[in-house]
Amino acid sequence: MITTKRFDYLGISKIQMHPTVVNHRNLTQSKVEHYAKDILANGLLEPLVVWEKSPGEFYLIGGFHRINAIYKIREQNPGYFDRVDVRVVAGSADEMRALNLKLNSDRVDTKITDYFETVVYLNNVNWSTERIGEFLDRSTAWVEEILRYAPVMPPKIYKMLSDGDTSWNRAKAACQKLIKAPAGEEDAAAAKAEQELKEKKPKKPLNFRSAKTRITDMAKASPKARYDLDNADLKSLILVLEGKEFSQADIKRVKAKFPGLV
Repeated sequence: MITTKRFDYLGISKIQMHPTVVNHRNLTQSKVEHYAKDILANGLLEPLVVWEKSPGEFYLIGGFHRINAIYKIREQNPGYFDRVDVRVVAGSADEMRALNLKLNSDRVDTKITDYFETVVYLNNVNWSTERIGEFLDRSTAWVEEILRYAPVMPPKIYKMLSDGDTSWNRAKAACQKLIKAPAGEEDAAAAKAEQELKEKKPKKPLNFRSAKTRITDMAKASPKARYDLDNADLKSLILVLEGKEFSQADIKRVKAKFPGLV
């Protein structure tokens, strides 16, 4: 179990980097520069988080950009920040990996792909999905989805998701198709899924909220209006409202049968 042992004022040279419990994201130099200016002007307002693996043996768990900013400050100002404020924690190596991700998950730019490696790793070392979800402040279903789809996600789809070029829902749908692909056709299914994700999704022309508002306005303006509909018309209306598998023909039909709705 992770515990905070104490808050301390620790020599910067005593803080080591663990070979396997490392920052799960690449350093952004612009952030290092920003932190360096802020820390130099205002001090280290947020303590670094260090793991005391054994008495006197400390490894960095949280604050990788901040400690690199301090290194930068010390290069130009010898003697500055010889000692820094730290929060000293205790726990297993598995828990430290999870804590590192949890600390970074509070940052606004955290992406779902940032969780993949840690969630899969914790599952492999026998953390239950409930425990993983509770620790990361996520639902068990969310954890289970990562465990199901992350291991089979092709690199190109992973990159699209990481870069923000597709959504988690669309990436999951692509992975579902790969899982269902017949034996021997996985590569072709992956290539097709990647191509579909690259294609721009048509903009949803209507949703239930706007439809409700417009129909209300239409009813007030023409309370006695009547509509001549068949099953195909109703189907087109449902598809357009659902916003997933509609065609331009469906939009045209809805516009013709419900003037002013779309």
